Amino acid sequence: MKQLTEVLGRAANRRTFLKNSMVAGAVATVGAGILGSGLPAFAQQTSDSTLTKGDIAILRFLAAAELIESDLWTQYAELGGIGNNPPIEVDPNQLLNPYQVALSNLDSDGPQYIASNTLDEVSHATFLNAYLESRGAEPVNFDEFQTLPGSTATGSTGSSRLTNLMNLNVDTSWFVRYRSATNPDLGATFAQALTLNGVTAIPRSDADYEGKSNPNFPGNDHIQAIANVAAFHFGQIEQGGSSLYATMSQKVTEPEVLEITLGIGGDEIAHFLEWVDFAGNGVQAPVAPFADSISGLKFPNFFSPANPLIQPSLIFPVPVEFKPNLPRVSIIRPLTDKFAGAMAAVKGLTASGLFIGQSQQFFTTLQALAVAADAAQRGV
Repeated sequence: MKQLTEVLGRAANRRTFLKNSMVAGAVATVGAGILGSGLPAFAQQTSDSTLTKGDIAILRFLAAAELIESDLWTQYAELGGIGNNPPIEVDPNQLLNPYQVALSNLDSDGPQYIASNTLDEVSHATFLNAYLESRGAEPVNFDEFQTLPGSTATGSTGSSRLTNLMNLNVDTSWFVRYRSATNPDLGATFAQALTLNGVTAIPRSDADYEGKSNPNFPGNDHIQAIANVAAFHFGQIEQGGSSLYATMSQKVTEPEVLEITLGIGGDEIAHFLEWVDFAGNGVQAPVAPFADSISGLKFPNFFSPANPLIQPSLIFPVPVEFKPNLPRVSIIRPLTDKFAGAMAAVKGLTASGLFIGQSQQFFTTLQALAVAADAAQRGV
């Protein structure tokens, strides 16, 4: 816990204010065409850095995305991570609170995975900002926008947040997409595996620890439903990061920057695969089927009846179409700006309710960073 607290503290201290002039200058460059050297505008080197403007724009948006991830994962870690949150009316011989018990029903190592995922995301945000500064570029800071109220459940620090986890519209179509042989980049669409609209992914207060006991698993149905929502939200966030890094890597000019995007992107994929398994455990025996007596949420057993598009024990992506006349291949998807670029990521996160309550200035700042990143082009 001490390590997590220290790392989170260092991340917060490293941030400096995001200068609007930098964002405005980046956006103004979009569409500027070919500059004197013959390289696209966003492949041009800046005067004060050896990085191209495009590489800076990519790294700045990725830093912004990682700050967002750090904020939401910190909330999960405070309430559900290992070493956090004293027990509340549970067996004194075990160290888990009811939310951690519910997460552990999905995987006994769930609280450890949450703490580790949080440390990873904080390290990504801290590193990207430090790297930008080391190359003479402006880092990204969202401290100004940490204004949203968070959970008051025991274990929460009570800090103001950047993101809102208590009124989410969780996109569960990723669960179906990675079990389908059709490609979203080629126009395929996918149904929701579950309907999770206007739901909370964390206990909002200690009152959320109440519920009817369930003989299928330790704990109660209400807190288990919240943990199941979190599991599918974990997958939504990390699959988005996997596609985002793969898409941005196609635009990078400098080899060292490509090394960074591929390296961090690989870590995001590792996260995603864990949460695929985690979410699947919430929709099969012994946890499912069950219904939350308080919210009314229902989690069926996806094995009954069996359906290959929602097969819950499948972890790895099935092979998918890539181009006509080529065999199917198992890959991360989508991989194009339209569905996995920076602006696509912003739209997806916004639609999920993650930014409910945020200021217009926040949206303007985030969208400007996204436009600049999507406009980047690989230089020669």
